[in-house]
Amino acid sequence: MTKLTWLSHGGWMIENESHCILLDPFLTDNPAAVISTDQLPNVDHVLISHGHFDHVADAAAIANTRAATIIAIHEIAEWFSKTKNVRSTIGMNIGGQLELPFGSVKMTPALHSSQLPDGSYGGEPAGFLLTIDGARLYFGCDTALFSDMKLYADNVDLAVLPIGDVFTMGIEDSVTATKLINAKKVLPAHYDTWPPIAQDANHWADRIRTETKAEPVVLQVGESIEI
Repeated sequence: MTKLTWLSHGGWMIENESHCILLDPFLTDNPAAVISTDQLPNVDHVLISHGHFDHVADAAAIANTRAATIIAIHEIAEWFSKTKNVRSTIGMNIGGQLELPFGSVKMTPALHSSQLPDGSYGGEPAGFLLTIDGARLYFGCDTALFSDMKLYADNVDLAVLPIGDVFTMGIEDSVTATKLINAKKVLPAHYDTWPPIAQDANHWADRIRTETKAEPVVLQVGESIEI
């Protein structure tokens, strides 16, 4: 059994009996977060989708205090190694796949931008397709709608899609993306952290329920779903 917990914004924790993986941890200075970095369990891998502050802010501290491995596009992995002294990093690129102790990670495209907090080039933004305990989980991460989502994430067991608009796709495009990929369950992310990305997640869920075949799951910050 795999448990998925929303840490708020674009941050997620994925756990099974043996492993704990974080995606885009942003807890410090996050007005929506309900836990701090020192309350996290043992973490073995940290996935980073792109270089913006609200996705990398806590990654180095978490990786260094827990001896976790950061997985990111090559430029970001190198940045963590050289500027943050992260001891274990793995750089990859769009379309590549890694076999890891908990399963596999495929790096998928995302339509966004990527610049690290110090102004360094952050490579291409990405999403992730995880296979863990036999389930396929797609994290669109910060992205606009694009048709090739279907090529990477068709018929996934669970998809996490942004709905905040302004900086990512909004509700309308998230519904279209859900139709494209035929996800069994779909969860919203990257909304309500600050006023510019405030959204009515229940309205989104109603649209997913009536316009797609997917089951919408709206989590409160800190809540979990088991897959």
